Amino acid sequence: MPPVFKPIRPKKLSEEIVSQIKNLIGNGDLKPGERIPSERELATFLGVSRPSVREAIMVLEAMGFLESRQGGGTYVRSLTERSMADPLASMVERRDPRMLHALTEVRMGLETWSAYLAAKRAEDSEIARLRELYEVMEEQAESGGWDPAIDAEFHLTITAATHNTLQVHVLDTIQTLFQTTIMVTLGEFYTKEGYIELLLNHHREILEAIAAHDPERARQKMMEHLTLVEEKLALFLHRERPDTV
Repeated sequence: MPPVFKPIRPKKLSEEIVSQIKNLIGNGDLKPGERIPSERELATFLGVSRPSVREAIMVLEAMGFLESRQGGGTYVRSLTERSMADPLASMVERRDPRMLHALTEVRMGLETWSAYLAAKRAEDSEIARLRELYEVMEEQAESGGWDPAIDAEFHLTITAATHNTLQVHVLDTIQTLFQTTIMVTLGEFYTKEGYIELLLNHHREILEAIAAHDPERARQKMMEHLTLVEEKLALFLHRERPDTV
């Protein structure tokens, strides 16, 4: 009996667009939170009709790769977002001490490795961006302030410099959770003379190690920084809920 052959069906244009955008996300060329070009721009870039682009975007949204946000624009979603973010976020929002402590430990493991890889792989443009963010931190420190969003972007820029797509998606998923720990601990740093300067020094040392392409020093400096964050978070939680820590 001859083998059963199936007719070859030409792919629709929208399927080709879906495949191309998925590959760009998987390769890290389109990163979590990044806005993709408009329908009109994509149609021009790809040489296809806008209805084909619109159909592809709808498919990618249904698959969880993209999301439309209020105010306009379509953005790349984290590949791990739906499975991790929601249940963890609810516990962190309640400032569950054990969850915040566990989160800091996870952060320490992931980010020390990110610093190590970034020191090996960071491109000049990524190091330049880290310098820009550090300069913003420096200006804020001079006025006695510190923006957790800038701090978080500094750390995520390091992760992006690993050029490890999965690492980027995992850390982007829990970025909001990391920002929670940053805001909690920085609130304590504000009340202690010298802590903002210490935080600034930590970020400078991490930046210098990555710029020097010294992986082991970058890993060690990130470990020192996150160990301090863990210690201050533990003290804060003990004062806030002494019976649970």
